Amino acid sequence: MTLYARVGSTLGELLLVGERQPGAAGGASGAALVSVSLPGQKGGAAVREGWLHAPEAFAHVARQLTAYFEGRLTRFDLAYAEGVGTDFQRRVWKVLDSIPYGQTVSYGHVAAQVGSSGPGVRAVGTAIGRNPLLIVRPCHRVIGADGALRGYAGGVETKRRLLGLEGAPVAVR
Repeated sequence: MTLYARVGSTLGELLLVGERQPGAAGGASGAALVSVSLPGQKGGAAVREGWLHAPEAFAHVARQLTAYFEGRLTRFDLAYAEGVGTDFQRRVWKVLDSIPYGQTVSYGHVAAQVGSSGPGVRAVGTAIGRNPLLIVRPCHRVIGADGALRGYAGGVETKRRLLGLEGAPVAVR
């Protein structure tokens, strides 16, 4: 069953989408995240008929997001839904999960981590652009090799704000 909730943030109202975890009756472990969408996000989720509004199932996510935006949380500890994305996308997203708070890496760095190079950097950029878990899976920490902020589904200004919140230099490690 698909569950959803909305949670306020300094970026606007976020839409959280998840799947009920087997055996979970709701509460702190009630939903494995499928998507975190920003207002106006390119390709962001939208509530569909048949989805269940279940804010209680996302209470743990809301607490962590609040702590992140208040500067008290540097790493999310959340359950993600299994089977989302292709094998290649999941490999790229795993690299995103390893980028430390307050640091940035280049698209080329991510490509090297998954064994891609040259034209593979474009495929990495596409996989990053399809990350359904904005903010919690930190695709905003990936920038151009020249230090420039490149595309972000939530908009480049939002990417700048998230990096600023983390005190991240716009430079490649």
